[in-house]
Amino acid sequence: MISVFQTGDVVANPIHIGRLVIGQNGLLSTPAVSCIIQKIKAAGGIILTASHSPGGPGGDFGVKFNVANGGPAPDVVSDKIYQISKTLEEYAICPDLRIDLSRLGRQEFDLENKFKPFRVEIIDSVEVYLSLLRTLFDFSAIRSLLTESDQLKIRIDAMNGVMGPYVRRILCDELGAPANSAVDCVPLEDFGGQYPDPNLTYATSLLEAMKGGEYRFGAAFDADGDRYMILGQNGFFVNPSDSLAIIAANLHCIPYFCQMPVRGFGRSMPTSTALDSLILLFVKVIVMVEFM
Repeated sequence: MISVFQTGDVVANPIHIGRLVIGQNGLLSTPAVSCIIQKIKAAGGIILTASHSPGGPGGDFGVKFNVANGGPAPDVVSDKIYQISKTLEEYAICPDLRIDLSRLGRQEFDLENKFKPFRVEIIDSVEVYLSLLRTLFDFSAIRSLLTESDQLKIRIDAMNGVMGPYVRRILCDELGAPANSAVDCVPLEDFGGQYPDPNLTYATSLLEAMKGGEYRFGAAFDADGDRYMILGQNGFFVNPSDSLAIIAANLHCIPYFCQMPVRGFGRSMPTSTALDSLILLFVKVIVMVEFM
């Protein structure tokens, strides 16, 4: 389950959590959490994530904290939270708390009469994220690509993780891709017995399907939706580092970046130098234009 809370500055002035926003059925992708944190102006978000391991009492799921800008908490925030945790003197609980995670809307509970009623809001997290995507990309162009006579046949594998509902709603319902374009879209606690790591070792069913040549674009997501693998026709593997370079080279095709020019790109040290080569090309073009 992934949740977002709204309260005061959790580092400088720790106070109680007065509002909890949870995705319907307890499901949210990590990118959607970032989106919602910013949308509702929350102080931060707590993510209970089973990115690689099954969830539940016996699972080795992790806990992440995202700050107000939607990004992961920096070390200074994590360290401060840890220090505060060692000085807590009391905490309040709601012993009879029962939340219907399937029912959209607000629910209020009495938190031992210590604070104002504790509010829980169940939201359609897919719809919130879809609303953001509509402002970023040219949905009309993508829909035409997926539905016209010479349609781009795609295959997207959600690997039975949290991305399943997003893939179905966005690619199939909104953009018109055939229903059989999306596979393994039912989120399961054990991910259907497969390891939800989108790479050539574990996303073998997608790889085999792409090798047949029927599909021209394929992708797989990890369990919480913040990592992906892209495959081209006949199983051609697109390195994630190269995909960033491809995006950088085609910014003019993305409406958001036409309105909000990119100020820079970033990559981690272990990644490829494709982006570096592209930036060098940009610089050469700019220099040539200036001296013409």
